[in-house]
Amino acid sequence: MAVSTLRQDPTTRQWVILAPRRGERPHQPAVAAHPPQPERDPSCPFCPGNEGQTPPEILRLPPEGPDWRVRVVPNLYGALGEGGPPRRSGSPMFREMPGVGSHEVVIESPRHDARLDEMSEEEVAEVVWVWRERYRALIARPEIRAVVVFKNFGPLAGTSLLHPHSQIVATPVYLPRLLRRLDVATRYFDDNGVCVYDDLLAAEREVRLRVVDECGGFVSFEPFASGSPYETWILPTFHQGSFGDLADEEVDDLACILIRTLTLIRRACGDPDYNLVLYSAPTNGHTDEVFHWHIKIIPKLSTPAGFEIGSAMSINTVPPEEAAERLRAARQLA
Repeated sequence: MAVSTLRQDPTTRQWVILAPRRGERPHQPAVAAHPPQPERDPSCPFCPGNEGQTPPEILRLPPEGPDWRVRVVPNLYGALGEGGPPRRSGSPMFREMPGVGSHEVVIESPRHDARLDEMSEEEVAEVVWVWRERYRALIARPEIRAVVVFKNFGPLAGTSLLHPHSQIVATPVYLPRLLRRLDVATRYFDDNGVCVYDDLLAAEREVRLRVVDECGGFVSFEPFASGSPYETWILPTFHQGSFGDLADEEVDDLACILIRTLTLIRRACGDPDYNLVLYSAPTNGHTDEVFHWHIKIIPKLSTPAGFEIGSAMSINTVPPEEAAERLRAARQLA
Protein backbone atom coordinates (compact mmCIF):
# COMPACT_ATOMS: atom_id res chain seq x y z
CA MET A 1 0.00 0.00 0.00
CA ALA A 2 1.18 3.57 -0.68
CA VAL A 3 2.17 5.91 2.14
CA SER A 4 -1.47 6.94 2.29
CA THR A 5 -4.65 6.19 0.38
CA LEU A 6 -8.08 7.81 0.30
CA ARG A 7 -11.08 5.51 0.18
CA GLN A 8 -14.78 6.33 -0.12
CA ASP A 9 -17.46 4.65 1.95
CA PRO A 10 -20.27 3.73 -0.50
CA THR A 11 -22.88 3.93 2.27
CA THR A 12 -22.08 7.53 3.24
CA ARG A 13 -20.04 8.87 0.27
CA GLN A 14 -17.55 10.14 2.84
CA TRP A 15 -13.80 9.80 2.31
CA VAL A 16 -11.37 8.35 4.84
CA ILE A 17 -7.57 8.38 4.84
CA LEU A 18 -5.67 5.12 5.30
CA ALA A 19 -2.23 6.09 6.60
CA PRO A 20 -0.44 3.01 8.03
CA ARG A 21 2.83 4.87 8.61
CA ARG A 22 1.15 7.19 11.11
CA GLY A 23 0.76 4.14 13.33
CA GLU A 24 4.55 4.17 13.76
CA ARG A 25 4.51 7.55 15.51
CA PRO A 26 5.61 7.49 19.19
CA HIS A 27 2.44 7.42 21.26
CA GLN A 28 0.85 5.69 24.20
CA PRO A 29 -1.45 2.81 23.20
CA ALA A 30 -5.12 3.57 23.90
CA VAL A 31 -5.90 0.31 25.69
CA ALA A 32 -7.09 0.41 29.29
CA ALA A 33 -6.67 -2.56 31.62
CA HIS A 34 -9.80 -4.42 32.72
CA PRO A 35 -9.04 -5.81 36.19
CA PRO A 36 -11.03 -8.84 37.39
CA GLN A 37 -14.38 -8.00 38.93
CA PRO A 38 -16.30 -9.78 41.69
CA GLU A 39 -19.39 -11.79 40.81
CA ARG A 40 -21.39 -9.31 42.90
CA ASP A 41 -20.55 -5.79 44.04
CA PRO A 42 -22.67 -4.65 47.02
CA SER A 43 -22.26 -1.01 45.95
CA CYS A 44 -23.40 -1.58 42.34
CA PRO A 45 -27.01 -0.49 41.64
CA PHE A 46 -27.30 -3.11 38.86
CA CYS A 47 -26.37 -6.10 41.02
CA PRO A 48 -29.05 -8.45 42.44
CA GLY A 49 -30.36 -7.25 45.78
CA ASN A 50 -30.00 -3.60 44.77
CA GLU A 51 -33.03 -3.43 42.49
CA GLY A 52 -34.47 -0.65 44.66
CA GLN A 53 -31.61 1.62 43.57
CA THR A 54 -32.90 1.75 39.98
CA PRO A 55 -36.15 3.22 38.65
CA PRO A 56 -39.05 0.74 38.31
CA GLU A 57 -38.51 -2.01 35.76
CA ILE A 58 -39.78 -1.75 32.21
CA LEU A 59 -39.05 -5.42 31.41
CA ARG A 60 -37.38 -8.40 33.04
CA LEU A 61 -36.49 -11.96 32.07
CA PRO A 62 -38.00 -14.07 33.42
CA PRO A 63 -41.05 -11.88 34.05
CA GLU A 64 -41.87 -13.52 37.38
CA GLY A 65 -39.86 -14.62 40.41
CA PRO A 66 -37.07 -13.12 42.50
CA ASP A 67 -34.24 -14.20 40.20
CA TRP A 68 -33.66 -12.40 36.92
CA ARG A 69 -31.32 -12.78 33.96
CA VAL A 70 -31.94 -9.47 32.12
CA ARG A 71 -33.59 -6.26 33.33
CA VAL A 72 -34.58 -3.05 31.53
CA VAL A 73 -34.96 0.14 33.55
CA PRO A 74 -35.15 3.85 32.73
CA ASN A 75 -31.76 5.55 32.84
CA LEU A 76 -31.61 7.44 36.13
CA TYR A 77 -29.70 10.21 34.33
CA GLY A 78 -31.47 9.91 30.99
CA ALA A 79 -30.75 12.26 28.12
CA LEU A 80 -34.43 12.11 27.10
CA GLY A 81 -37.53 11.02 28.90
CA GLU A 82 -40.38 13.51 28.85
CA GLY A 83 -43.78 12.59 27.49
CA GLY A 84 -46.11 14.62 25.36
CA PRO A 85 -45.93 15.91 21.81
CA PRO A 86 -42.56 17.13 20.47
CA ARG A 87 -43.69 20.67 19.76
CA ARG A 88 -41.02 23.05 18.50
CA SER A 89 -40.87 26.64 19.68
CA GLY A 90 -38.73 29.70 19.06
CA SER A 91 -37.46 31.38 15.92
CA PRO A 92 -35.39 29.50 13.32
CA MET A 93 -32.20 30.79 14.95
CA PHE A 94 -33.28 29.79 18.47
CA ARG A 95 -35.47 26.73 18.00
CA GLU A 96 -36.02 24.24 20.78
CA MET A 97 -38.39 21.51 21.92
CA PRO A 98 -39.04 19.46 25.09
CA GLY A 99 -36.80 16.46 25.75
CA VAL A 100 -39.44 14.02 24.54
CA GLY A 101 -38.28 10.44 24.12
CA SER A 102 -36.82 7.62 26.14
CA HIS A 103 -33.48 6.52 27.55
CA GLU A 104 -33.35 2.96 28.86
CA VAL A 105 -30.66 0.72 30.36
CA VAL A 106 -30.49 -2.99 29.54
CA ILE A 107 -28.79 -4.78 32.45
CA GLU A 108 -27.40 -7.73 30.52
CA SER A 109 -26.65 -10.13 33.37
CA PRO A 110 -27.05 -10.42 37.14
CA ARG A 111 -23.30 -11.10 37.34
CA HIS A 112 -21.16 -8.02 37.92
CA ASP A 113 -18.20 -9.73 36.24
CA ALA A 114 -20.03 -10.86 33.08
CA ARG A 115 -18.99 -9.77 29.56
CA LEU A 116 -20.80 -10.33 26.27
CA ASP A 117 -17.81 -12.17 24.81
CA GLU A 118 -17.72 -14.55 27.80
CA MET A 119 -21.46 -15.13 28.20
CA SER A 120 -23.14 -18.19 26.71
CA GLU A 121 -24.93 -17.98 23.37
CA GLU A 122 -28.23 -18.47 25.20
CA GLU A 123 -27.49 -15.57 27.54
CA VAL A 124 -26.49 -13.20 24.73
CA ALA A 125 -29.53 -14.30 22.70
CA GLU A 126 -31.73 -13.09 25.57
CA VAL A 127 -29.99 -9.71 25.47
CA VAL A 128 -30.51 -9.49 21.69
CA TRP A 129 -34.17 -10.48 22.15
CA VAL A 130 -34.63 -7.70 24.71
CA TRP A 131 -32.96 -5.18 22.36
CA ARG A 132 -35.43 -6.14 19.65
CA GLU A 133 -38.50 -6.06 21.90
CA ARG A 134 -37.67 -2.64 23.27
CA TYR A 135 -36.82 -1.38 19.77
CA ARG A 136 -40.24 -2.52 18.54
CA ALA A 137 -42.05 -0.92 21.47
CA LEU A 138 -40.25 2.40 21.17
CA ILE A 139 -40.34 2.82 17.38
CA ALA A 140 -44.11 2.23 17.51
CA ARG A 141 -44.66 5.37 19.61
CA PRO A 142 -46.08 8.15 17.41
CA GLU A 143 -43.68 10.83 18.66
CA ILE A 144 -40.53 8.73 18.08
CA ARG A 145 -38.52 9.11 14.87
CA ALA A 146 -35.45 6.96 15.62
CA VAL A 147 -34.24 4.38 18.13
CA VAL A 148 -30.55 3.77 18.83
CA VAL A 149 -29.31 0.62 20.56
CA PHE A 150 -25.73 1.00 21.77
CA LYS A 151 -23.17 -0.34 24.22
CA ASN A 152 -20.20 1.49 25.71
CA PHE A 153 -17.62 -0.96 27.01
CA GLY A 154 -14.90 0.51 29.21
CA PRO A 155 -14.06 4.04 30.37
CA LEU A 156 -12.43 5.05 27.06
CA ALA A 157 -15.77 4.24 25.39
CA GLY A 158 -17.73 6.38 27.84
CA THR A 159 -19.11 3.86 30.31
CA SER A 160 -19.64 4.97 33.91
CA LEU A 161 -20.64 1.63 35.51
CA LEU A 162 -18.70 -1.62 35.16
CA HIS A 163 -21.72 -3.91 35.47
CA PRO A 164 -22.51 -5.26 31.95
CA HIS A 165 -25.17 -3.13 30.35
CA SER A 166 -26.25 -1.52 27.10
CA GLN A 167 -28.57 1.39 26.40
CA ILE A 168 -31.47 2.32 24.12
CA VAL A 169 -32.36 5.91 23.28
CA ALA A 170 -35.50 6.90 21.39
CA THR A 171 -35.52 10.40 19.87
CA PRO A 172 -38.32 12.65 18.55
CA VAL A 173 -36.10 13.85 15.68
CA TYR A 174 -34.26 12.09 12.87
CA LEU A 175 -30.59 11.53 13.56
CA PRO A 176 -28.12 13.45 11.36
CA ARG A 177 -25.76 10.51 10.83
CA LEU A 178 -28.62 8.17 10.00
CA LEU A 179 -30.19 10.75 7.69
CA ARG A 180 -26.95 10.87 5.72
CA ARG A 181 -26.90 7.11 5.38
CA LEU A 182 -30.55 7.05 4.37
CA ASP A 183 -30.01 9.77 1.78
CA VAL A 184 -27.12 7.90 0.16
CA ALA A 185 -28.99 4.59 0.32
CA THR A 186 -32.11 6.12 -1.22
CA ARG A 187 -30.14 7.69 -4.07
CA TYR A 188 -28.35 4.39 -4.71
CA PHE A 189 -31.64 2.51 -4.77
CA ASP A 190 -33.15 5.09 -7.12
CA ASP A 191 -30.18 4.72 -9.50
CA ASN A 192 -29.73 0.94 -9.31
CA GLY A 193 -32.96 -0.56 -7.96
CA VAL A 194 -31.12 -2.43 -5.21
CA CYS A 195 -29.96 -1.74 -1.64
CA VAL A 196 -26.40 -0.40 -1.42
CA TYR A 197 -25.76 -2.59 1.62
CA ASP A 198 -26.86 -5.69 -0.28
CA ASP A 199 -24.42 -4.85 -3.08
CA LEU A 200 -21.66 -4.03 -0.60
CA LEU A 201 -22.15 -7.28 1.26
CA ALA A 202 -22.17 -9.31 -1.96
CA ALA A 203 -18.94 -7.63 -3.08
CA GLU A 204 -17.21 -8.21 0.25
CA ARG A 205 -18.22 -11.88 0.32
CA GLU A 206 -16.98 -12.30 -3.23
CA VAL A 207 -13.48 -10.86 -2.69
CA ARG A 208 -13.20 -12.32 0.86
CA LEU A 209 -10.30 -9.99 1.76
CA ARG A 210 -12.06 -8.24 4.60
CA VAL A 211 -14.59 -10.88 5.76
CA VAL A 212 -13.88 -11.93 9.34
CA ASP A 213 -16.54 -14.50 10.18
CA GLU A 214 -19.96 -15.88 9.29
CA CYS A 215 -22.56 -17.51 11.51
CA GLY A 216 -25.90 -18.60 10.10
CA GLY A 217 -27.48 -15.60 8.41
CA PHE A 218 -24.90 -13.05 9.58
CA VAL A 219 -21.44 -11.93 8.49
CA SER A 220 -18.80 -9.73 10.12
CA PHE A 221 -16.23 -7.82 8.11
CA GLU A 222 -13.86 -4.86 8.09
CA PRO A 223 -15.35 -2.27 5.72
CA PHE A 224 -13.26 -1.15 2.73
CA ALA A 225 -13.28 2.47 3.93
CA SER A 226 -12.86 1.79 7.65
CA GLY A 227 -12.72 5.01 9.59
CA SER A 228 -10.71 3.65 12.52
CA PRO A 229 -8.51 0.65 13.36
CA TYR A 230 -10.47 -2.62 13.49
CA GLU A 231 -13.82 -0.99 12.78
CA THR A 232 -16.05 -4.03 12.33
CA TRP A 233 -19.55 -4.37 10.87
CA ILE A 234 -22.07 -7.16 11.42
CA LEU A 235 -24.84 -7.48 8.82
CA PRO A 236 -27.60 -9.98 8.13
CA THR A 237 -26.89 -11.76 4.83
CA PHE A 238 -30.59 -11.39 3.95
CA HIS A 239 -32.15 -7.99 3.24
CA GLN A 240 -33.84 -6.45 6.26
CA GLY A 241 -34.31 -2.73 6.73
CA SER A 242 -35.48 -2.59 10.33
CA PHE A 243 -33.94 -4.36 13.30
CA GLY A 244 -37.47 -4.67 14.63
CA ASP A 245 -38.18 -7.25 11.89
CA LEU A 246 -35.56 -9.68 13.20
CA ALA A 247 -37.28 -13.06 13.53
CA ASP A 248 -37.06 -15.24 16.65
CA GLU A 249 -35.18 -17.93 14.73
CA GLU A 250 -32.51 -15.39 13.72
CA VAL A 251 -31.74 -14.20 17.26
CA ASP A 252 -29.43 -17.12 18.09
CA ASP A 253 -27.30 -16.59 14.97
CA LEU A 254 -26.88 -12.90 15.77
CA ALA A 255 -25.85 -13.79 19.33
CA CYS A 256 -23.37 -16.31 17.91
CA ILE A 257 -21.58 -13.90 15.60
CA LEU A 258 -21.66 -11.12 18.18
CA ILE A 259 -19.84 -13.30 20.72
CA ARG A 260 -17.34 -14.58 18.17
CA THR A 261 -16.59 -11.14 16.73
CA LEU A 262 -16.08 -9.51 20.12
CA THR A 263 -13.85 -12.43 21.13
CA LEU A 264 -11.66 -11.99 18.04
CA ILE A 265 -11.33 -8.24 18.62
CA ARG A 266 -10.36 -8.91 22.24
CA ARG A 267 -7.68 -11.42 21.24
CA ALA A 268 -6.25 -9.44 18.34
CA CYS A 269 -6.30 -5.98 19.92
CA GLY A 270 -5.39 -6.57 23.55
CA ASP A 271 -8.89 -6.34 25.05
CA PRO A 272 -9.73 -2.75 24.04
CA ASP A 273 -12.66 -0.68 25.17
CA TYR A 274 -15.24 -0.36 22.41
CA ASN A 275 -18.48 1.24 21.27
CA LEU A 276 -21.19 -0.88 19.68
CA VAL A 277 -23.96 0.88 17.75
CA LEU A 278 -26.94 -0.61 15.91
CA TYR A 279 -28.14 1.30 12.83
CA SER A 280 -31.70 0.63 11.69
CA ALA A 281 -34.22 2.21 9.32
CA PRO A 282 -35.75 4.88 11.57
CA THR A 283 -39.44 4.24 10.85
CA ASN A 284 -41.58 1.69 9.10
CA GLY A 285 -42.17 2.51 5.45
CA HIS A 286 -40.27 2.95 2.21
CA THR A 287 -36.90 3.14 3.96
CA ASP A 288 -37.07 -0.60 4.65
CA GLU A 289 -36.32 -1.43 1.02
CA VAL A 290 -33.40 0.99 0.65
CA PHE A 291 -31.73 0.45 4.03
CA HIS A 292 -30.17 -2.59 5.72
CA TRP A 293 -29.81 -2.64 9.49
CA HIS A 294 -26.35 -3.41 10.82
CA ILE A 295 -24.12 -3.29 13.88
CA LYS A 296 -20.90 -1.29 13.98
CA ILE A 297 -18.20 -2.07 16.56
CA ILE A 298 -15.50 0.58 17.09
CA PRO A 299 -12.57 -0.50 19.30
CA LYS A 300 -11.10 2.52 21.10
CA LEU A 301 -7.59 2.20 19.70
CA SER A 302 -7.12 5.79 18.54
CA THR A 303 -8.31 9.27 19.46
CA PRO A 304 -9.67 11.75 16.89
CA ALA A 305 -7.48 14.84 16.85
CA GLY A 306 -7.66 18.31 15.31
CA PHE A 307 -7.72 17.30 11.66
CA GLU A 308 -10.46 14.72 12.16
CA ILE A 309 -12.57 17.11 14.23
CA GLY A 310 -12.08 20.00 11.83
CA SER A 311 -12.60 18.03 8.60
CA ALA A 312 -14.99 15.22 9.60
CA MET A 313 -12.56 12.97 7.70
CA SER A 314 -11.09 10.02 9.57
CA ILE A 315 -7.49 8.85 9.52
CA ASN A 316 -7.09 5.09 9.95
CA THR A 317 -3.63 3.67 10.65
CA VAL A 318 -4.59 -0.01 10.20
CA PRO A 319 -5.74 -1.03 6.69
CA PRO A 320 -8.93 -3.12 6.91
CA GLU A 321 -7.34 -5.98 4.94
CA GLU A 322 -4.62 -6.23 7.59
CA ALA A 323 -7.16 -5.94 10.40
CA ALA A 324 -9.31 -8.72 8.91
CA GLU A 325 -6.28 -10.99 8.54
CA ARG A 326 -5.30 -10.46 12.17
CA LEU A 327 -8.86 -11.08 13.36
CA ARG A 328 -9.11 -14.30 11.38
CA ALA A 329 -5.74 -15.40 12.77
CA ALA A 330 -7.03 -14.74 16.29
CA ARG A 331 -9.30 -17.78 15.96
CA GLN A 332 -6.19 -19.87 16.61
CA LEU A 333 -5.36 -18.08 19.87
CA ALA A 334 -7.94 -19.83 22.04
